[in-house]
Amino acid sequence: MKPKLQNEFFSAYQVMPGVTMITGMARECCYLIEGKERALLVDGLTGIGSLKDFLTKLTSLPVSVAITHGHMDHTGIAWESDAVYIHAEDVGLMFSDEHTNMQKRLDFIRLFLRFGIPFRTEPTMDDVLPPRAVRTIPIVDGDIFDLGDCTIKAINVPGHTRGTVVFLDKARRCIFAGDACNSNTLLNLKGSASVAEYKEGLEHLWEHEADFDVLWNGHDYTAVPKIIVQDGIALCEQIMTRTDDAIETEDAFGGKSLLAARREKGYVTHNDGLCNIVYKAEYIFDSPEELT
Repeated sequence: MKPKLQNEFFSAYQVMPGVTMITGMARECCYLIEGKERALLVDGLTGIGSLKDFLTKLTSLPVSVAITHGHMDHTGIAWESDAVYIHAEDVGLMFSDEHTNMQKRLDFIRLFLRFGIPFRTEPTMDDVLPPRAVRTIPIVDGDIFDLGDCTIKAINVPGHTRGTVVFLDKARRCIFAGDACNSNTLLNLKGSASVAEYKEGLEHLWEHEADFDVLWNGHDYTAVPKIIVQDGIALCEQIMTRTDDAIETEDAFGGKSLLAARREKGYVTHNDGLCNIVYKAEYIFDSPEELT
């Protein structure tokens, strides 16, 4: 797919009428949804380079920013915005040192360079947006963003974080999902919900299944069929009944986590399921104040 706009930090792709996917240096994605009167940016990458300036070359509409969850690779534009919409449960996560620290964000980007992801520039600390005060407007389940000729609905799906929100575009029959449900759904991070809570969140999302066909995620460059949500519900049930594969794996914090479904190649599961889950055995039914 050829980008319609590109600079050293970002690439923009038209993925459907009125929707532009913008990718960052760590292969993270955000989505610019344009209506007749306003635009909504779902997520904001890692804060390396000015996404705000890049947006001015994509649209002349006033742009609101809505964040799916509080992790650093989704909240970067907050540090050059006057206000962002985010669920109240994730405000503290967004402002935590782990997700605002400039060196950590630069290291996160450079990790992908070591993975062999081609860069058009070598990022330095001068390219990292410093954190600053920003007004946070709470998103509540069911909130509607009116863009003029279309509306976007917020749906709370606690799991990856307690405040995870996805955005339903009924007109285009899709969900902009961030990291809510994918082939490596992490429930083993600080601020994650329990597996049982995640199952309830996915079931709540599935109540809207008649209104969407695909999910556009935070790290996939193609849309994912909605059956991934049912895969996730079924996998949660297996975890809760201790019938999943429960493969022990090292987590990012030097501890132990469990992978719910065995992988055959890459992120493809042995049973061809689209969803997989990494979780902590002690937090299947109860989520702590903080996962470590």
